[in-house]
Amino acid sequence: MQEKARLVASGNLLQVHSLKGMLETCGIEVEIRGEALLGAIGELPTDLQDVELWVAESQYEHAVSQLEALESSSPKWQCVNCHEINEGNFELCWNCCAERSEQLS
Repeated sequence: MQEKARLVASGNLLQVHSLKGMLETCGIEVEIRGEALLGAIGELPTDLQDVELWVAESQYEHAVSQLEALESSSPKWQCVNCHEINEGNFELCWNCCAERSEQLS
């Protein structure tokens, strides 16, 4: 059995699925853990409420470099409607679904 390493932990399920899809297009196998626990938010301790992306240890460095490339090529932006900060690869605000608006520097 291949050892796995945690790559990302986030409370944002949409972001985790977006990152998973991007990494899979790069040939990196990704496992999501903790998705089923999101229904218990408010009843579980906050450290158990994150959704996590796990990759094989042998692919960890490649996955990190892919995420860093995504971060540098897609700057975060702030929604004009609700002022939420969104990842650069999002075309709609994850919080209110408004279309992409202003860029952050």
